[in-house]
Amino acid sequence: MKSLLDALKDGRLVELPQDCDKDRALELLALIIEAIPDIGNKTDLVKSVKEREARSNTGIGRGVACPHCRVGSEGELLCAVGWSPSGIDYASPDGKKVHLLVMYYVPDSERNAYLKEISGLAKAVSADSSIEGMASLPDIHTVREKFLDWVSVAISEAMPETKARMIKLEAKQAVAAHAATAVPGSIALAADARILPFRLVVWEAGALVLCRDPLLAGALEELGDLGTKLATSHEFDAAGYRIAVLSETPFAANRREYEAVAIQIH
Repeated sequence: MKSLLDALKDGRLVELPQDCDKDRALELLALIIEAIPDIGNKTDLVKSVKEREARSNTGIGRGVACPHCRVGSEGELLCAVGWSPSGIDYASPDGKKVHLLVMYYVPDSERNAYLKEISGLAKAVSADSSIEGMASLPDIHTVREKFLDWVSVAISEAMPETKARMIKLEAKQAVAAHAATAVPGSIALAADARILPFRLVVWEAGALVLCRDPLLAGALEELGDLGTKLATSHEFDAAGYRIAVLSETPFAANRREYEAVAIQIH
């Protein structure tokens, strides 16, 4: 369960926006994985995940889905987790809304590790009678504790209970210490990271940002080089967020409309 533990430790468990649908949830989690330095622009993860999902629904029932993308390159098995308190219409086999999406990035060399991890997670979820209460959990920190419980159950299937408890304790300590131990030069998501979809219009003399967070909107509008950043890179850091552009539409008078997402980082 190394990739799940790493996701919890590195802050890749996030609360999804209240009005988030299935497509947007897949986009946001894919962008979180793409923000990992070792991944970068190696693959269009958003496109790959959606194409995989179109071939076969990844809902495993009881409010959980495990979308994934397989790639031919080498690398680590990675994942990001999204929690939706209100639930997402996912067309899962049992017809229930999905409250937890566990997205995996699966290099060819890690297929066996992925199969073992997804199998262990499915067993842990199936054995937990409280899984369907995920919608009523009060906050993302409680969700994180629940995930650590599942990881502990999955690990205990393959090793003595004492060692499993030690691994869970170490994981909790790593999560708690994450803010103070971020690796220099890496992109570290905040432990309670927010992801904010928004739109903006840019023209030669300025910009208008349409965002639910007034502080982020103001900070972006005050950037003197926002137009240049958007024109030269569809991914950059500003105001404590990683800004990723999803789409771009040109208009008259050199105006451009962008659909983007802000992912909170340290």
